[in-house]
Amino acid sequence: MSAAGYSVFTPYARVAPVAGLVAQEIVARDGGCRDHQHAFTLSAPPPALVKRTVQVEDDAQDSASRRTRIWEFSQNLHCSIIGTCLSTAELRQTLSRLSIARPGATDHDLHHTAVSLAAKHDQAAKLLHKALDRRHRLAISQFSKAKTEAELASLWRDAVKRGDIPGAYWACLTHPAATHGLVRQVFGEVHMLSHLVGAANRADIRRLAELELANAVQEEKLRRQQAALHEAVTTRDAAIRDLREALRQTLAAEPPAETGDEAEALRALVRDLEKHLSAAARRRDALEVRLTDTRDDLNAERAARMSLEAEVLSLRTELSAIESGLPAGASADDWRVDGVALLYVGGHAHQTAHLRALAASRGADLLHHDGGVEHNPDLLAGLTSRADVVMFPVDRVSHEAALTVKRLCRQAGKPLIPLRSGGAMSLLAAIQSLAAARTAAD
Repeated sequence: MSAAGYSVFTPYARVAPVAGLVAQEIVARDGGCRDHQHAFTLSAPPPALVKRTVQVEDDAQDSASRRTRIWEFSQNLHCSIIGTCLSTAELRQTLSRLSIARPGATDHDLHHTAVSLAAKHDQAAKLLHKALDRRHRLAISQFSKAKTEAELASLWRDAVKRGDIPGAYWACLTHPAATHGLVRQVFGEVHMLSHLVGAANRADIRRLAELELANAVQEEKLRRQQAALHEAVTTRDAAIRDLREALRQTLAAEPPAETGDEAEALRALVRDLEKHLSAAARRRDALEVRLTDTRDDLNAERAARMSLEAEVLSLRTELSAIESGLPAGASADDWRVDGVALLYVGGHAHQTAHLRALAASRGADLLHHDGGVEHNPDLLAGLTSRADVVMFPVDRVSHEAALTVKRLCRQAGKPLIPLRSGGAMSLLAAIQSLAAARTAAD
């Protein structure tokens, strides 16, 4: 770890004039000499981020062609390497083998301990180096094809575009062709990416909070509408009861008419009652129409709420998958699905290699079919028989391909998982769910 208040960029700052360092310029003018003193400043050279030393074990190989060890990096890089390239679970497991990780140690305590150990050329640093190599052996194999600094920089840029940062970072820093300039450039890009990831997580959390607030507002609106409808129906029923009771009392209280106007009086009473009943019926019909409309609105609100809840659940799941791949939010369990064959139907063609590498990092073998764009649809049957689980992104697959894989999975009894989108995080969340299901089954 670096000293308190020290930054990797501090050595580049200009320093104050050094006593005794004065440049004198003598200019001949008008036959005389004038002395002009010009003070100048010196800048300290940039710190050496890599200091490769010749080791005893290097006798059998060319020292210039071997990969850099972790203890040969400047301490300014150790925090970035440990935090980016090792998950908390892997770090805890490595330190436990050294009997260093205390049971109650926090993630930050483990990170601080590992950064301190990485600077020492001892058994602990070697174990950390082996853990990093084991974790990112696929990326190291890919980057080993580069022979020059330009080829190495090109591989790094491609990895950044795919979002495959941890493995590419370790493979690039330790590559024999990595120069001090390239190491400094890669370190700076990873440093800035950490800020971008934090901002993205905050945006997702803010979006979740907004969705939950909107859901609460809709629930309160539905409650008020239901209360208003209940009150209106109760008032209508009470009015009808009052009218019926008034009619009964009127008929009972009026004495029989002694003249021939009795029939006319009854007809007038009937007309008056019918008028009241007609008004009550109209109010009832209006209330029933309003009740029907409100029920329709209620169903629509419920459907919207269920959609929002599903979106919130999906976002929470993908956010959990994102955080599980980051150093600060890594899951306590190293979930894997070793030996599982996944068939991915549809999606973006340019993402296939990245998705396959992502699945391989979790122990899965990813088979791909583009859903009939360029691949023959008849190949789906054979691919489905080879796969253990079939997946397709609902927003990047044709209707015909979706129906075909549903039918094939139903016939073969294979699990079918629709993905929310064609992004890498949807696939990662699905693989994490499979790992959790396998763990529960065991």
